[in-house]
Amino acid sequence: MLNRRNLIVGGALLGLGACATTKFRTYDGPSVTSIVVYKERRRLYLMNDDEILRDFEFELGFAPVGHKQYEGDGRTPEGAYRINRRNPNSAFYLSIGISYPNNQDRAAAAALGRPPGGDIFIHGTPGAVGGNDDWTAGCIAVTDREMEDIYSMVQDGTPIFIHP
Repeated sequence: MLNRRNLIVGGALLGLGACATTKFRTYDGPSVTSIVVYKERRRLYLMNDDEILRDFEFELGFAPVGHKQYEGDGRTPEGAYRINRRNPNSAFYLSIGISYPNNQDRAAAAALGRPPGGDIFIHGTPGAVGGNDDWTAGCIAVTDREMEDIYSMVQDGTPIFIHP
């Protein structure tokens, strides 16, 4: 009887484990050759050359209009960057880093007498994404589920083009 009960309990736990999602997904489709972001439209596109593989709605920094000028301005950078790091233990679920600031960003911030800031990421968010609920410090926020897909599809070194 004890063995039968252990089998039933073990099977139930195994079944529950199979229902759980994992934040580390795998992707075996076409490679993402670039990321294209349109801030005003709130659309992020994962591209394979000229083909859109996936697109996502997102939220931005609390002051979304214009290029990031300095640390704390709440803006998201605009321009050409690269994905340069990953954080599987992000405070915002998962995140991939954007190579802001570049030399031009540093010089522009220095001309204002301010630090340029940094730590700009595409990351998850615990709630729904939509509308103009911009809240980040300059990052691009998608849902946690969408971030699982982005994290699995995008490799370090991928170019990202952020447009107004």
